Amino acid sequence: MRLLGIDPGLRNTGWGIIESRGNRLSYIADGVVRSTATLPLSQRLLQLYDGIAEVIEKFAPDEVAVEETFVNKNGASTLKLGQARGIALLVPARFALPVAEYPANLVKKSVVGVGHADKGQIQMMVRVLLPSSLATSADAADALAIAICHAHHRTAPGWTAPAVESRL
Repeated sequence: MRLLGIDPGLRNTGWGIIESRGNRLSYIADGVVRSTATLPLSQRLLQLYDGIAEVIEKFAPDEVAVEETFVNKNGASTLKLGQARGIALLVPARFALPVAEYPANLVKKSVVGVGHADKGQIQMMVRVLLPSSLATSADAADALAIAICHAHHRTAPGWTAPAVESRL
């Protein structure tokens, strides 16, 4: 089972691909889709759309996991993050892929063991769990952590993949 984890952000959207076979996880690839800060919001969202679509076309994941948005003190920032997250949900849906969503604390707890781990701890544990990982950015490491979380929780009793319909 090939899994894509996405850590949405308007400036940097991290992505990570892993292979899950039973309890064994293997690193495939990771990276960051960047948008140009000087462009209008619509063009930045299009850059995210195109970048995520390219990842899906290149690596052909079976399922996708996206981190849920947290609400911060700045409403405008939260809204922009929500729009980037909408793109992260939309692109896999256009490819008829099931998409799971996980809160940040569950991702951290699944990978590090505590729900309030910092980015450095996440990067270290991703390297431990996926020794061949090349994740050099925190965004890519977070995306790999989301994929790892999905690998652990997708087989939990009661979890079923969301039904999807191809629209391509």
